[in-house]
Amino acid sequence: MGLLGSADENLRALERLLPADIHARGNSISIAGDPADVALAERAISELVEVVASGQPLTADAVRHTVAMLSGEVEESPAEVLTLDILSRRGKTIRPKTLNQKRYVDAIDAHTIVFGIGPAGTGKTYLAMAKAVSALQTKQVSRIILTRPAVEAGERLGFLPGTLSEKIDPYLRPLYDALHDMMDPELIPKLMSAGVIEVAPLAYMRGRSLNDAFIILDEAQNTTGEQMKMFLTRLGFGSKMVVTGDVTQVDLPGGAPSGLNTAMRVLGDVDDIHFAELTSADVVRHRLVSEIVDAYERAAAKHEEPTLMNRAQRRASSSGRPRR
Repeated sequence: MGLLGSADENLRALERLLPADIHARGNSISIAGDPADVALAERAISELVEVVASGQPLTADAVRHTVAMLSGEVEESPAEVLTLDILSRRGKTIRPKTLNQKRYVDAIDAHTIVFGIGPAGTGKTYLAMAKAVSALQTKQVSRIILTRPAVEAGERLGFLPGTLSEKIDPYLRPLYDALHDMMDPELIPKLMSAGVIEVAPLAYMRGRSLNDAFIILDEAQNTTGEQMKMFLTRLGFGSKMVVTGDVTQVDLPGGAPSGLNTAMRVLGDVDDIHFAELTSADVVRHRLVSEIVDAYERAAAKHEEPTLMNRAQRRASSSGRPRR
């Protein structure tokens, strides 16, 4: 039951994904087809049996990711990827779901600064947050600092009601949401008031030296080159930094160059800095998100207009006047 899934959901997913004929009867599974196809199906089922044996519930998405990993001829075992525990809370365990996600998580362990670059839905920020909470719980660091740029801190924030803190809060809300997934909600305000967890806009990082901390910069594609340099040079002793972003979703006004792109070009050869790239194959949201990402990439390859301008430029052009 654990392998085949409710109403044979996982078996049907295997049949869709694999060219071999797969039949289940009782406690036996038979595979027929070309030798290479049979070998792939046999290995896939063996990996899935290992996942089920570990006590992890098997889903159709896990089946899809397992077949994708095996089809890519990688050395890593899909079962090792899918059973790697990052953080557990109240019976819910956060794990990588794709090979690139596991490599990203491993890179965070192995390097001081890691850039997680990829499209929406690939788990860049969520996995980094899980590693941060895990590091805090195991006393590898004494605090967590979460930050992201408030790009439209001019006219749009000015029209929002409330204090500066209340105006900025909508930009930081995704970070709060991820925290609530990973920690007891009643504990978070206490840790924030004690300074153990800090959620702040990027501008608040200037002039600081961040020691013994796990620091995450989210939406890094919306930093300028100067902001990125300012952030990276806040690194103190005993700290880790994770920088996440999607280079195709730049919101900087006036077509300003992204600090994330500059960092990728300038820091590629610096020791102990790692660039982890995720793709549409690593999207773990709804299946359509992956297809949407692929569609935009195909449009970019054809030099179609929607992908030639960043989002701020498109808003300006559609309004008929330049943004200042």
